[in-house]
Amino acid sequence: MSKIGLLLEGGGMKCAYGAGVLDRFIEENITFDYVIGVSAGSANGASFMAGQHGRNKRFYTEFIDDPNYMGFSAFLRGGELFGIRYIYANLSNHDGAAPLDFPKILENPAEYYIVATNAATGKPEYFTKSDMKQDDYRAIMCSSAIPAACRPVEFKGNYYFDGGVTDPIPVQKMLDDGCEKIVAIMSKPRNFHRSPEKFKALYTIKCRKFPETVKALNRRHVVYTAEQRQLYRLEKEGKAFIYTVPENIKMGTFSADKATQELLYNCGVEDYDERREELAAFMK
Repeated sequence: MSKIGLLLEGGGMKCAYGAGVLDRFIEENITFDYVIGVSAGSANGASFMAGQHGRNKRFYTEFIDDPNYMGFSAFLRGGELFGIRYIYANLSNHDGAAPLDFPKILENPAEYYIVATNAATGKPEYFTKSDMKQDDYRAIMCSSAIPAACRPVEFKGNYYFDGGVTDPIPVQKMLDDGCEKIVAIMSKPRNFHRSPEKFKALYTIKCRKFPETVKALNRRHVVYTAEQRQLYRLEKEGKAFIYTVPENIKMGTFSADKATQELLYNCGVEDYDERREELAAFMK
């Protein structure tokens, strides 16, 4: 029997699209042998692994008005434009407003990987659910700590930044781990082209203690393009099934427009429905 893996790309608020697809997966009892997420994709993956329908959607549509969540107010309170410590602790703990059902993640037989970037080495590292415990979701925080916008996260004696810096589309990791088929939920449209980072001066200063991370950011567009091409090559070979955000929806990583978030989520639901039979045939 072939091992089927689920790849969840990061992309901040653009991952509302993936939340819609994943909720339909939960409704249809679609499961995978292997789940790997990057940045916000790793958080989406946690809710999916726990079978918590609708939980991801709340983070994209309900909590965005919370001043601790994102934006200038969050920066003044916690020194971060994206309040990862608030999101993945205060809100996600067992007594938070959106508790993660961690016992259900442990019960799920699927392998679950979280991609992060070691700030000192500038290399990707991969955490599993064994690296988490109830009310300690620092692995997800590590994966989501956008350089310059967030402080690095200390975990297991090291500091970490966003996994999207060094392994944004971890196709090779999946193949190395034995996945013969890949279902990917992307936060960018099919025609997306990643250019060199725009804020080089800013992240060079903000991340000056981690020169290898700065180097990784400088070549991020090269890594992304290579991995993007690899994924679409696998699609042509019949080994990958890809969901992509519609090209006509324009938004950024830090978008806080609730109507756009709802639209993205609904697009994910609709895309699943339109391709339901196609996906079933692929996963046989």
